[in-house]
Amino acid sequence: MNRAVPLILAVALFMEQMDSTVIATALPTIAADLGVGPITLKLALTSYMVALAVFIPISGWMADTFGAKKVFRCAILVFMIGSIFCAISGNLIEFVMARFLQGMGGAMMTPVGRLVLLRTTKRSDLVSAMALLTIPALVGPLTGPPIGGFITTYFSWHWIFIINIPVGILGLIMTGIYLPEIEKRASLRIDFLGFLLTAFAAAGVVFGLSVIGLPALPPAVGISATLTGIACAVAYVFHARRHPFPILNLRIFENAAFRAATIGGTIFRISTGAIPFLMPLMLQLAFGLNPFQSGLITFAGAGGALTVKFIAKRVYRAIGFKTTLICAGCVGAVTTVVNGFFTPQTPHMAIILFLFISGLARSFFFTGANALSYSEIEDSQASQATSMSSVLQQVSLALGVAFAASILEAASAISGTHLQLADFHLAFYAVSIMSLLAIIPLLPLDKYAGAVASGHGAGLQAKPAPGE
Repeated sequence: MNRAVPLILAVALFMEQMDSTVIATALPTIAADLGVGPITLKLALTSYMVALAVFIPISGWMADTFGAKKVFRCAILVFMIGSIFCAISGNLIEFVMARFLQGMGGAMMTPVGRLVLLRTTKRSDLVSAMALLTIPALVGPLTGPPIGGFITTYFSWHWIFIINIPVGILGLIMTGIYLPEIEKRASLRIDFLGFLLTAFAAAGVVFGLSVIGLPALPPAVGISATLTGIACAVAYVFHARRHPFPILNLRIFENAAFRAATIGGTIFRISTGAIPFLMPLMLQLAFGLNPFQSGLITFAGAGGALTVKFIAKRVYRAIGFKTTLICAGCVGAVTTVVNGFFTPQTPHMAIILFLFISGLARSFFFTGANALSYSEIEDSQASQATSMSSVLQQVSLALGVAFAASILEAASAISGTHLQLADFHLAFYAVSIMSLLAIIPLLPLDKYAGAVASGHGAGLQAKPAPGE
């Protein structure tokens, strides 16, 4: 296996993950500087994810049409430009628009990077390649909270976005030199109507759920946007059934392993998307910690996730994807519930320990779900699979933020006071249920599902992988 390719592609994931964790830590400070409430600033988080969900569907088509390497390098450049605009934003609207521009770049970086990896890696090497791809990406969350907290506390939050620039320049240089040219594939005419329907579906649902309850907008705006998004999603299902080459091919769900891993992963990511939003807010607003102190605590989750990458393949080989994912989902639910019992008097080391265990569980789940979803996919379906997975991942992360924020807003409105510690506890209890629900789609799976990628089941290891 060529180790250089996944490590180079991981530069993109590093920037994205560093960026998202830095913003989560700096959220209260940025909100105060822009003159808005911290929950209102969730629009900056969700606008980025909406941009990802809107533009990811055409990433596969663009990679096939213009070449994956060229699209990947252009995406890094767009992300860097968006980062610069974030750093110079002076109000909420400018900041949200800059985050949307960042999302446009991110929409091409991650799925196209995965597409390159799939087309240059044997299925038997997929777990190792996925682990290498995400190691540098996990360094972002590991370093993001303390670095972002330090910069926000002792300098200015504007500088946290400049971190992306040297990393992006390094990525452009490395991809130009080392990334192989991926052969262009005959691309069909883009499904423009399908693109519009998926764009309005993702944007409508995520934006609608995000703005419901915001004092600046009447509830009717959020409700109308959500209903419009749902209507577009239903319309797209009918459109995709009739169109010979839809932009997001729903037929990919006929593959049992892809269906179970993708649906389970989508539900689990709603929980995962909520935690980085809730934890820094609780530590700063309810515990009274500054951003740097908060970052030093929350980085423990990324430390646990990083540890998994060195043992993942042996665990999947020993007990298989199904058992590992179900156990990880249960542990994730338990550790999320525990967050709801933390108080300012809780020893920080105890909080760090549970965040570390939570990071272990999340990383086991996502590494396994990613590898399982692609383990039985033909090369001809690779771009469809990466586009579908990436869209659902970003929508679910955005829904996690919206879901958590909605609980906080409702609890605060009912109590008639500012955010209290009990409001955060309630949010963590609700979010933990999502982690537990994620195991349901995995239950019908055969225990040897994805054996070609995991190596679990000696009798199945000799079976040739699709596309090899």
